[in-house]
Amino acid sequence: MAALGAAQAPANDEVQTPARQYLSQPLVTSLFTADPAAHVFDGKLYVYTSHDTEEGPPLPDVEPFKNSEGGAFKMRDYVVLSMTRPNGPVQVHRNVLDIADVPWAARQMWAPDAAYRNGTYYLYFPAKDRAGAFRIGVATSKQPAGPFKARPQPIKGSFSIDPAVFVDDDGSSYMYFGGLSGGQLQKNVGGVYDPNGPAGDPRGPNEQAFMPQVAKLRGDMLEFAEKPREVLIVDEYGKPLTSGDGTRRFFEASWMHKYRGNYYLSYSTGGSHLIAYAVGKSPYGPFTYKGNVLLPVQGWTTHHSIVQYKGRWWLFYADTQISDKTWLRNVKVTELTYNADGTIRTINPFVTPRD
Repeated sequence: MAALGAAQAPANDEVQTPARQYLSQPLVTSLFTADPAAHVFDGKLYVYTSHDTEEGPPLPDVEPFKNSEGGAFKMRDYVVLSMTRPNGPVQVHRNVLDIADVPWAARQMWAPDAAYRNGTYYLYFPAKDRAGAFRIGVATSKQPAGPFKARPQPIKGSFSIDPAVFVDDDGSSYMYFGGLSGGQLQKNVGGVYDPNGPAGDPRGPNEQAFMPQVAKLRGDMLEFAEKPREVLIVDEYGKPLTSGDGTRRFFEASWMHKYRGNYYLSYSTGGSHLIAYAVGKSPYGPFTYKGNVLLPVQGWTTHHSIVQYKGRWWLFYADTQISDKTWLRNVKVTELTYNADGTIRTINPFVTPRD
């Protein structure tokens, strides 16, 4: 794929929106990347991404994966992007971890995250096991860009997708995870996978919405220290968001960061295509909905991370500028800013509104 410049139209004929209308340009154009999880290790930015593939049709809808959805997202390995400044030169690290090297995984290595402790880097990732259930695995390396070696079994008690690991000021680590529909959160009751469970959200519009899950990690970062629990997201009156509240309720892609002593839980709303956020006083919540971090990008999915680097805050996200295909995405970055009261200024991914 050719590099994209501000005055140069994308090479793909299917892209309808001129490149000049995008707020940011893809960090790399030599391959498709998505689901960016950004971290600062040793004074450098590392962005852990899933790797979209152009190869062939969607995965077959066969047992034990029948009716599990998400077959167009076939990712089977991970990529790390490293840089010394946002929007600066990017080094692409390949061969980070491949599904062929994960003994328990059958297919679909979706959005990852990473963490560091005591000289070891940890890569957390979801994949479907041979029973068709999403589990969350962990792999380790002595280098931030890998290669990583996967443990032979997934994390005990893990389920669903989109692990995001937050390390608090006291060194305690927490994993947030979960995703509806293809992410199977609605197919897990108490962490027990039901292959015949509903394909989508089964709850009525006035019922409490599905919420992300959280579990504290053990000191070795390899297993849960406790059973996962629900993370409550509430409105300004303290009432849990409902399933029918499509512009505010959780769908997938949770992320945690801390600002001025408060915990900021951000996440995708799914069909309304927003990155929303809620604020709390504890890593367990409850979290009060505050607004949107990011308005809808081009493409159905939206997934992000937020990181502080050299005194400024940055939002990493992905859209489909290069391909205009939802399953072929490209990672971007833009600066994130706060208002005086700690609320986040909403980012529009387009310089001018789309037609």
